Amino acid sequence: MTNRLSAQMAFLVEADRLKTVLRGTTLNDGSRRENSGEHSWHIALYAMVLAEHSTRPINIDRVIKMLLIHDLVEIDAGDNPIHGDHDPAEMETIEQAAADRLFGLLPTEQARDFRALWDEFEAAETDDAVFAKSIDRVQPVVANLESGGGTWPAYNVTQQQLETRVGVKVRRGAPALWDHLSGRIADWFKSNAI
Repeated sequence: MTNRLSAQMAFLVEADRLKTVLRGTTLNDGSRRENSGEHSWHIALYAMVLAEHSTRPINIDRVIKMLLIHDLVEIDAGDNPIHGDHDPAEMETIEQAAADRLFGLLPTEQARDFRALWDEFEAAETDDAVFAKSIDRVQPVVANLESGGGTWPAYNVTQQQLETRVGVKVRRGAPALWDHLSGRIADWFKSNAI
């Protein structure tokens, strides 16, 4: 039991490092960039509040678990904003190695379960994972809208780019959320041509 608890504590201590990973997205008030720990908490709350808008029945407990662990790989890989300039294939390789290392800190069966949940989120094929991905994409859009465009100007984001890279994924799991935001997005881009 001592070894198991030691492994669990080592994982939790390492997970604390997620709070040091700064994201491209700012807080809603625009005062500073959020960290990945804050993001994970916030999207878990988003999922709890917005679960009724999923296109398919979901297990909200599983969705929340996915959202709480989905960005842990950023401890090793860093945050790579969806509108940033990076090689997706290279990032996937780095994130896979990070998942191996981080989840490998846990006792064997927990490591297996956490890794399976993370892999499910990444594949985005199950109803739970599709909804979790949708929520993961919605929160930064809301932060950018609330902060007057947030980081969109810095990344030269266009409305079409936002639709292609974000809207498509949100619509897969929660089209009502994207429909709700679309008017505000269109208004922002109309007033703030980049």
